[in-house]
Amino acid sequence: MWAIFRGERGRWIAAAAAVLLLAGTVVLAVVFSSGTPSAAPASSTPATDSPPVSPAPAADGPASPAASSPPGGPPVPTASDTVPAAPAPAPPAPAPELPAPPAPEPPPAPAPPAPAPELPAPSAPPAPEAPPPPFPSALAGRDLEVIPGAGAVVALTFDAGANSAGLPSVLQILAATGVRSTFFLTGNWAAANPAGVAAIVAGGHRLGNHSMTHPGFTGLTDAAIGQQLSGAEHAIRAAGGDPRPLFRFPLGERDSRTIATVNARGYLPVRWTVDTLGWKGSSGGITAQIVADRVLAGLQPGEIVLMHIGSNPDDGTTLDADALPGTIGRIRQAGYAFTTLDALLG
Repeated sequence: MWAIFRGERGRWIAAAAAVLLLAGTVVLAVVFSSGTPSAAPASSTPATDSPPVSPAPAADGPASPAASSPPGGPPVPTASDTVPAAPAPAPPAPAPELPAPPAPEPPPAPAPPAPAPELPAPSAPPAPEAPPPPFPSALAGRDLEVIPGAGAVVALTFDAGANSAGLPSVLQILAATGVRSTFFLTGNWAAANPAGVAAIVAGGHRLGNHSMTHPGFTGLTDAAIGQQLSGAEHAIRAAGGDPRPLFRFPLGERDSRTIATVNARGYLPVRWTVDTLGWKGSSGGITAQIVADRVLAGLQPGEIVLMHIGSNPDDGTTLDADALPGTIGRIRQAGYAFTTLDALLG
């Protein structure tokens, strides 16, 4: 029994000794870890000329602690074993949501430009003054049937628009009796009979414009009237004559508009006092005697007689040429002389 007691006592003593030994070891470990001396200061001996020795690279694996565990004792805890790890930095707080900047206001619309001051429209340069008409202005707007203010004179006039069958006879009689007359020519006639135009001019007679193609003028525009006038004028001038400013309406057809249009183009319309009707020919019941009688029946100062140089297209007669010698004689017997229409021009 005692032996058992002694055995048990020995084990308790051994255990107590082991506990004491372990406690002492812990105390020594704490003392060594807190009181380890710092590294010795560097030597003050000046460096030699030998090149510095590079430290050997650390071997792979963890480096040995500066203060190793005492021999035979328990390992000394390192700073990493005793100092708790720093907590991981907290993630940055999200940036506060800023309100979206307000949309920029559109720039104000530019003010409309001030209206430019109204400048007076530049005045058109004054139109050049129209040349005075080549006839007395008092005669404008008229289609003359007599020579105003004339004395005891008669103007024999001949229209040429068809053929020239009676022209040689007419020119011969006028030359033989010493009478000068006025001839109104169409442009077509002048172009077809340039020798006839030259013969009329050579006989000292006056020319006038009778249109280009002999249409009725009241159905024409002003522009068409101008073309009729200019066309005939060019044709007559090309044949050696000058019809300006005398004009006779084809068919005697006219009104205030056509008269004004002709005036505006520098022409003076001249109608007639009496038409002999010789152009109707014998087939129309006319004779040379009737022609002369009609002229004498209308005899007056400034009388204008209408005759034709062409032949009647149906019977070929030239009654005005046939009646001309007797007509001239009877007019003279009545105390009248003869003139051209130049008497109208002053």
